[in-house]
Amino acid sequence: MPKTKLDGYDRRILAALQRDGRLTNVQLADEIGLSASPCLRRVRHLEQVGVIRGYQASLDPDEVGLGLTVFVGIKVERHHEKEAERFREAVLALPEVISAFLVSGESDFLLHVVVPDLRGYERFLTGTLLKLPGVSDIRSNFAIQTVKAQSPLPLNHLPS
Repeated sequence: MPKTKLDGYDRRILAALQRDGRLTNVQLADEIGLSASPCLRRVRHLEQVGVIRGYQASLDPDEVGLGLTVFVGIKVERHHEKEAERFREAVLALPEVISAFLVSGESDFLLHVVVPDLRGYERFLTGTLLKLPGVSDIRSNFAIQTVKAQSPLPLNHLPS
């Protein structure tokens, strides 16, 4: 269940902004069927409660020279909270890691890494990942082709 109650207008606002975060308030209001003032109040509320975390441009990794995507499964030596926190803090400081997850299964953490090429990943692996605190095993999976990139959240599945 969502932490914040979202009505139909809120869901339409969120869907529109996921599609195009550069919409002006007037354009957004027209698209969802509200006047500008109530639309702006709703957007500000969604920002304040943390439903909308921010706005960003979606970049093509190949066009900016980051053509290799690697999904890295990492096991840590011990499951002590202190060790895991040191690992988390180290990962947060790595710009090559564009997302990181604590997971269940064979790995403890799953990192989404982007680098220019295989040689760049080799440098990142040997110079950085292998030196992270508590790392006992690393498994790298290289993306061959992007079938589906990050998509908007499926808001149509939310309960009314």
